[in-house]
Amino acid sequence: MHFICRLVNWLSEKRVLVAPVGFYSRRCLCVLHTLRGKGVPVLLRRGVKHITNIKMTTEKPCILTPASVSGGIYRLLGPTIEKYFTVISTEEFLSNRERFVDQIRAVFVWEGPEIDCSLLQLLPNLKVVVNGGVGVDHLDIPMINNFGVKVCNTPHVVDNATADIGMALMLASARKLIYGHNFSLFREDEDLPESCLGTDVSGATLGIIGMGRIGYKIAKRAQAFEMKILYHNRNRRQEEDERAVGARYCEKLEELLQQSDFVMVVVNLSPQTHKLIGAKELAMMKPTGTLINISRGLVVDQDALVDSLQRGVIRAAALDVTYPEPLPRGHSLLSLPNVIVLPHMGTHTVETIQLMVDRMMTNALAALSGAQPPDEVKV
Repeated sequence: MHFICRLVNWLSEKRVLVAPVGFYSRRCLCVLHTLRGKGVPVLLRRGVKHITNIKMTTEKPCILTPASVSGGIYRLLGPTIEKYFTVISTEEFLSNRERFVDQIRAVFVWEGPEIDCSLLQLLPNLKVVVNGGVGVDHLDIPMINNFGVKVCNTPHVVDNATADIGMALMLASARKLIYGHNFSLFREDEDLPESCLGTDVSGATLGIIGMGRIGYKIAKRAQAFEMKILYHNRNRRQEEDERAVGARYCEKLEELLQQSDFVMVVVNLSPQTHKLIGAKELAMMKPTGTLINISRGLVVDQDALVDSLQRGVIRAAALDVTYPEPLPRGHSLLSLPNVIVLPHMGTHTVETIQLMVDRMMTNALAALSGAQPPDEVKV
């Protein structure tokens, strides 16, 4: 035990360690566990024969973050990030560029700062841009790579929270929960009006556009509601995947739109999916149908959606994403009683944000140590 204490004290002075994947003795496991408890990141890598120190300096690397990390809902993340990094907010950087330009080695991105050529040219020691979330449509990855900078995201950790928000929006819209809440707050009568009547989710048909990881998790949740599940995807899933959730593949988007009571959009934004849902597609939906968008705002033609809702082409819409975000006050969507609009909060849970930040740090530490980041995005 005395040997372990001495070893831990020596290794704790190191900033990043790399350890082999595989069997460990009880003594070795004790060392690794203690180090992690002390805040020393230990990266497990295949092909490594023994525990090796990657970076000997005790100075924490500097990262540039949006101002929201130091305030607002991300305030709780500060202590976690600051274990391993010196955090420089966008405001600090802009007010004292000369001091920080040579120090910044990583950039953490949520909704900012904007990563453009002018910023990259200012940061000669930048190694990695890490995005909090899966979608990287706001990043020009080839341009960033041209500066010798890697780009990473945080897949998988956001899947459950995003699937949950999709189901929540569907249920809230179908059962008119916002209407009911407002009635409780501002009622002038004791009797609920006919306009408060919703529609059943159980037994209804859900059409999922985009059956990737998140789409499949939505299908699993919908199965518990005994929903009929249709899906449209670039590639059909394996038959065993379809059977597991009772999903039926629609090769043509038109077929899904015509048959679904609820249409949920779960695709990445790309040139192929930009305004994928427009006036033509909305007209194919049932007049009793509801559109739910948890992907990206620009996947739906917002002007066409407003027009379709106003004219009764579809019954309702529930949106976690819009363009811009958040919508300006007075926007037409916000005035419609058959629309729910959220400010892109699909991943905003304490647990998911913590997992996201942990994954961001794992990617950044790997890139800064010369290791391969686990979630590098390549195009």
